Amino acid sequence: MNDPDGEIIANRDDTIPVLRIPSHASSGSADLSDADPLHLKPGSRRERMKEHASKIKDRLVDHASPYAPSIQERLFTGLMAQIIPPEELSENEELSREEAMGKPKDRRSRQYVDRPNFSVGMMSGNFRRFNARIGIVFVFQNRLIRLFTWKHPTATLSFLAVYTLVCLDPELLPLIPLVATLFLVMLPSFLARHPAPENDLRLESRQFGPPVAPPSRVKPAPELSKDFFRNMRDLQNCMEDFSRMHDAANEYITPYTNFSDEGVSSELYLVLVVFSMAAFIASHLVPWRAVALLVGWALVISGHPSAQTIILSSDNIVQFNHTLDGSQAWIRSWIERDIILDEPAELRQVEIFELQKHHESSGTWESWLFSPSPYDPLSPLRIAGARAKGTQFFEEVQVPKGWTWKDKKWSLDLYSREWVERRMITGVEIETEGERWVYDIPIEDVEVGGPRKQRAKSLPKSGWEEGTGMDKKGLWRRRRWVRNVERVVVKASSPD
Repeated sequence: MNDPDGEIIANRDDTIPVLRIPSHASSGSADLSDADPLHLKPGSRRERMKEHASKIKDRLVDHASPYAPSIQERLFTGLMAQIIPPEELSENEELSREEAMGKPKDRRSRQYVDRPNFSVGMMSGNFRRFNARIGIVFVFQNRLIRLFTWKHPTATLSFLAVYTLVCLDPELLPLIPLVATLFLVMLPSFLARHPAPENDLRLESRQFGPPVAPPSRVKPAPELSKDFFRNMRDLQNCMEDFSRMHDAANEYITPYTNFSDEGVSSELYLVLVVFSMAAFIASHLVPWRAVALLVGWALVISGHPSAQTIILSSDNIVQFNHTLDGSQAWIRSWIERDIILDEPAELRQVEIFELQKHHESSGTWESWLFSPSPYDPLSPLRIAGARAKGTQFFEEVQVPKGWTWKDKKWSLDLYSREWVERRMITGVEIETEGERWVYDIPIEDVEVGGPRKQRAKSLPKSGWEEGTGMDKKGLWRRRRWVRNVERVVVKASSPD
């Protein structure tokens, strides 16, 4: 259930697909399960054999996998399957229904793309596999931290030299991934196959001739090893960092952009519009190379320990907070003078149609219901043969969500001709005097394309338009009632 004071962001659409990347190890053992399902006719014997072989293969793979779920995990998975509601329509039923309706096949369905549902066993196995292989990301993150905190000044200065060269000549930017691949991937791999002699000064180091060592590969960390738990430690800290950044964004950014304070968000919106127009017009006049060069150098220099000591000193922090408070007070006073938020509440008009049904035997009209639709002869409900929808009494008509009644009672719309023409309703006769009923024209008086002999009339009878004037009556008649509503003002709750 969603939090009434906020919105939960989650993927409520299709599940995220699992990539199918073919590997050389599995390509040689392809069987019926790797066959293209497009070449198999639904319900054929070959397809049934293929599905049976696929199930057998999946069971064998699950039992042979080092991450196969235990008995406890299987029991917990079964319990969760009973708690989590199943999908209303299975994938096979959806595919058969689409084929019956002649719709094109959806290549994103589970028949062609892996989109597994939640499973405790699969979640546990995927987490162990992920944790065993995530170490390379943490090593890269740690090296970036060392680079930008000046642990090795020569490395940081080298990075600044490369960054300066790219800022002055952006055409060299595609060269960076190529050089990184050469010196960070290819060269270490070559040296791993041609290692230098160890602890023997009599031999000269040469990198030619046949390889003397196996090729290097990044291996997953074994379970229950020290590296495995180091990865868990770093993953735990990364999750904590993300949670803190998420909460900080909600605390420092969201209040200015979610219109909880109408004045601040409105002023920010206007400022962004002005800057967007200025950027669109004068963006080519800004020396972006110099800007990127200065900003990059400033950020990297600010990570130096000496710079951190100066920036984070108590005097500078007190002075920064004092300047920030003064700036916020000035901006607040400017917003109060510039933004006016004393607008009245929004007013709208709600309509409802009173429907009555005619009884030929008694010649009387029976009150049927109050419907949001006029239920005219060409309405989708009438064409589909469905009954009108609505309430039986005026008191049962509910105010729209987020609105409140402005008027005490409903008012009859005396301009029946206007709302009929606005909806382009045909096959009816309009009472422009009296109770303003709009009657159906009898079926025998209607031809395909409109009422017969009615369009040729230049002057209608007194009090009637597009009809014969009470000579014959259709099955339904309706009239329109209106009532004003006012928008409910919701005040923003103060954050805890």
